[in-house]
Amino acid sequence: MKTAFALSVFAGLVSLAPTARGDEPTKEQPKPDAKPVVVPFELLKSRHMAIQVKINDKGPYRLIFDTGAPTNLVNNKIAKEAGILGKGDKGGLPLFGAAPAPKAIKKLEIGDLKLEGMTTMVMDHPTVAAIADVVGPVEGIVGFPFFARYKMTIDYEKKEMTLTPNGFAPGDTMAGMMDKLMRVSGGKKPEPAVLAPAAVWGFEVGGEADGDAPGVTVTAVLAKSPAALGGLKKGDRLLTLDGRWTDTVRDTFQAAALIKPGKAVALVVKRDGKELKLTVTPAKGL
Repeated sequence: MKTAFALSVFAGLVSLAPTARGDEPTKEQPKPDAKPVVVPFELLKSRHMAIQVKINDKGPYRLIFDTGAPTNLVNNKIAKEAGILGKGDKGGLPLFGAAPAPKAIKKLEIGDLKLEGMTTMVMDHPTVAAIADVVGPVEGIVGFPFFARYKMTIDYEKKEMTLTPNGFAPGDTMAGMMDKLMRVSGGKKPEPAVLAPAAVWGFEVGGEADGDAPGVTVTAVLAKSPAALGGLKKGDRLLTLDGRWTDTVRDTFQAAALIKPGKAVALVVKRDGKELKLTVTPAKGL
């Protein structure tokens, strides 16, 4: 029996995979005089980018700039030198001397950029140590809490990155992640996460088990809804939503959950054997 799921705020899909939300990010208006800052980087033999930073007026230290890292990370050596770990801090966890919780950096300097209140994990990461054995001193990682605040252009030929403030203030993702890890390591089951669209679309999908055919079938379209106004029709095979594959109902909910009300997005559908590209703008409301 095929089940249809309405893409509205009343519908949700339960996932048992652990999630880590932490503090919600916020959006602040960039200062009128916010100008791009050019930061030189070193391309290591490992092909990682490394930049020089100062932490709490100590350094400079060489850290890997990793756009895939969810957090900043420094080793115990510079954490002690820069005062990130205080005299009252107890020893780290058995896992590579990791501190049990993120620590605060009072001041982080990268080029002409100076930021206050940044957080970091303290850990003697084995991968960072292995890279340092090959390329020389590398003391940690600059990750998401820093680079999420900027629009970035990376020029590998000049070995420069241009950072322009974007007003985005990321939340504390590590707080939520550490809580989830502690729950799992303690034998507790991860909390279920509910997937639900962030806006009203006005259509239903089902029929994901239609052989090996990609996509899901649109089983209903509400009259005068954003989906109807965008040209979506019952019977269409939805292939992608905003460039994300929708091969299952779960995929569809995940894609829809990332779209804010008022943002026009492309839906690729298959209709009468032909692929069509539609534009749908989901709305606010219930």
